[in-house]
Amino acid sequence: MNESLKIFYSDLKNSFKDLLPIVLVVAFFQIAIVRAMPENLTSIIIGLFIVAVGLALFIRGLEIGIFPIGENLATDFAKQGSIFWLLLFAFTIGFSTTVAEPALIAIADKAALISDGRVDAFWLRMTVAVSVGFAITLGTFRILVGHPIQYYIITGYIIVVLVTFFAPKEIIGLAYDSGGVTTSTVTVPLVAALGIGLSSSIKGRNPAIDGFGLIAFASLTPMIFVQVYGIIVYMGSGDASAIMIAEPVKDVIATSVHNFDWKVALMDLFGVVKDVAPILIVIFFFQYIIIKKPVAHLHKITVGIILVVLGLYAFIVGLEMGLFPIGESIAFQLTAMKNNLLIYLFSFLIGFSTTMAEPALLAIAMKAEEISEGNIQQNTLRIVVAFGVAIGIALGAYRLVSGDPIHYYIIVGYSLVIIMTYFAPKYIVPISYDSGGVTTSTVTVPLVAALGLGLAENIEGRNPLIDGFGLIAFASLFPILTVMGYGIYAQYKTTKTDSRHKP
Repeated sequence: MNESLKIFYSDLKNSFKDLLPIVLVVAFFQIAIVRAMPENLTSIIIGLFIVAVGLALFIRGLEIGIFPIGENLATDFAKQGSIFWLLLFAFTIGFSTTVAEPALIAIADKAALISDGRVDAFWLRMTVAVSVGFAITLGTFRILVGHPIQYYIITGYIIVVLVTFFAPKEIIGLAYDSGGVTTSTVTVPLVAALGIGLSSSIKGRNPAIDGFGLIAFASLTPMIFVQVYGIIVYMGSGDASAIMIAEPVKDVIATSVHNFDWKVALMDLFGVVKDVAPILIVIFFFQYIIIKKPVAHLHKITVGIILVVLGLYAFIVGLEMGLFPIGESIAFQLTAMKNNLLIYLFSFLIGFSTTMAEPALLAIAMKAEEISEGNIQQNTLRIVVAFGVAIGIALGAYRLVSGDPIHYYIIVGYSLVIIMTYFAPKYIVPISYDSGGVTTSTVTVPLVAALGLGLAENIEGRNPLIDGFGLIAFASLFPILTVMGYGIYAQYKTTKTDSRHKP
């Protein structure tokens, strides 16, 4: 018991350290720029404490529940040698976890409202869910056959760019964003554990090189599928922006800034359970019905899953009480102030600070350090990824203010990814691809989406459907570049040190 309390205290201390950048950014803008004390200061402080406790519980639950069950399941599939059932499991876990993803539901509902029903929320969610199921299946197949990940990813990026030229402009930003909201806080650790467990069980596979990459597939394929969906939806129609009505956009933005409500909090608990339930149903169905083997250490796994649910619930409740209201309020006040430099600075700092507190990124960073045997430092990786998100959101805000078409930036960005892939060390490539998918989750998506829609609504000549979406895509793209850059620099430094020590 004492040992468990010591571990939890250590996790809690780290959680407070992770939240510190967000607190500093929000405090600076609230005091120095907005120059007003926030309402419900006590509620905000309590909310931040609850966020820290939730993050600590979540991490502990991952360690004893989600990671072990994912890796054990992958090992059992590999031993059984049934490729069909393994690929079916991969598709099912991808589809079932995505179709109920809260961030995707929120984006789909906003897209349907803003497009005046032209984009159907249900079919958009189904399109994205099928694409993620296909992605996890394809990624699992790649591990089985041992193909280098870059061949698949580069081909995918080329397809994304080609389809962009045919897709209607009203769907492009939404399609790019859909790739960033598909990987949830619970899905990421499980999918990572599946990839690492599978690559560890197959002879000739390297967990560091082959184990990562499934999340990258899940971020890439929705961009293709949603653009194709957009081509079908807008086929033969006129300029869809003509049917845009301004009032629903204001309603969407207005509902983003909310006060804490205990009824909402209870619904959040139900929502977390609902999100986790499909994952558990799929896992236990395949474990007991297909593999026909009981779960090892079921009691410990159950405790871990409960901790994940409680931790994620506390995390969301704390965000509702503390960060979301004040963060979104500052974002809207800045857009109303018409000071572009302050918008870019806020975008950069909020991108960095929220990413440092992302549970999904923390989960991947923990695994990366473990699998790479220390070659990749957990904290260093998180800082590099956060820096990439900060650059991405700031550049995305500049794009929105200037009114430039989003696809020019994305095409150049993915072209750089393709070029850097050939120079980056092999061990960093899959992790860099994955880092783009884990940065836009529980904390980042609501604030970034609110900032994008707020800018599009307040800047004259901007269309919320065309310009309001896209910031999440920038937040997913640039971490890939910064992580690869970090890998190239680390390789150069190692080579230089080795050459000095040679006689």
